[in-house]
Amino acid sequence: MNKHTKIAFMVAPILAVIGYIAADYYVENQAENEKVVQLIPTDNCDVISQTCILKSGDFEVNVFDKDNLTSINSTFPLDSATLFLVDSNNEPTAYPLGMIQSPYYWHTETDLRELVGNSGQSYKLRLVLNIKGGSYIAEFYTTTQ
Repeated sequence: MNKHTKIAFMVAPILAVIGYIAADYYVENQAENEKVVQLIPTDNCDVISQTCILKSGDFEVNVFDKDNLTSINSTFPLDSATLFLVDSNNEPTAYPLGMIQSPYYWHTETDLRELVGNSGQSYKLRLVLNIKGGSYIAEFYTTTQ
């Protein structure tokens, strides 16, 4: 073996470790950049019957209303969450959600149950979730079935 081959065998593992560390820093930096991602309902959203799931890739959010507490739980921890109830004039009313015990569970008291009622009427909702500089947004309708 000549000296160039010996040096290559000694330097290659060091370069591999440096490349791995540099790639990790790059991916972490990209994750913290601001971005906006749309959440899509997986099926017909019925918040009152607790069957509303919004999804984007591996990230899922369940939105439901129980005893006039509108709650969400997510697959990733959230920094903040805001729910908007949008009336027939397209005027939103903001409801900032508060954390319940962990950043995966959030809730706030709303009058969504009275607004939707048992009439089967649809009602527009907007949801804005923030995770490490990224925003996940959704606009969807809820109905009772």
